[in-house]
Amino acid sequence: MLRTLFIGVFLSLYILLVGPPLLVYTLITKNPDPVYWAGVKGVLFFVRAVGVRIRVRGLERIPRGVCLFVANHTSSADAPAVVGAIPRRIAILLKESLFKWPIAGQAFTLAHFIPVNRGTRDSAIASVEKATEALKAGQSFLIYPEGTRSPNGRLQDFKKGAVVMAITARVPIVPMVCSGAHRVMEKRSLVIHPGEILVEFLQPIDASKYSLEERDDLNEHVRQVMAAGLPPDQRPVGFPGAA
Repeated sequence: MLRTLFIGVFLSLYILLVGPPLLVYTLITKNPDPVYWAGVKGVLFFVRAVGVRIRVRGLERIPRGVCLFVANHTSSADAPAVVGAIPRRIAILLKESLFKWPIAGQAFTLAHFIPVNRGTRDSAIASVEKATEALKAGQSFLIYPEGTRSPNGRLQDFKKGAVVMAITARVPIVPMVCSGAHRVMEKRSLVIHPGEILVEFLQPIDASKYSLEERDDLNEHVRQVMAAGLPPDQRPVGFPGAA
């Protein structure tokens, strides 16, 4: 809990000191890069300061140009690891409530993140459509296709929004697998344990070869690829090699 308190106090001070000037700069210049990277690097600094090591593999597999990154989601600890591993500015579909946070919420908006209300189907569809248009315009995105954090670290079933975005925008999907984060911070727990999080980029998948009628096939293909890339204890039960 002391590690959590450390991050909560010092990250809040960091946001209060660095956030307002960067928000003003972004509003004036219309350049979201400084506020985005200040947020990412700041969070990574404090996460590492409490004993969490982040290792990244497979950067050479990321294609040039616009991509849709998809990652598994097991813990609050995997978000900084996954976002920090991506070597370019990306946008994210985030819970609508996060945009109400002072300073951070304004930063999310200026960084072109898109709010989503998963409880309302029409609202969720509208958010996916907005993100798809941003993909077409040249903005790479990160999506968690499971939709929510896994309760035990194992890969869950995928929702179809990510593959629909990739097929419609005709951009490659870059699967990412994150392992170890559920041991650093369990779901619904505020306790942070020192440990290592491994983030690996897998081979990109050409979504342009699929039609919208084949979205289920692509969705299952992406899930199978990611399941195979995870350690045995994070693979779905019944998947080959699962512990």
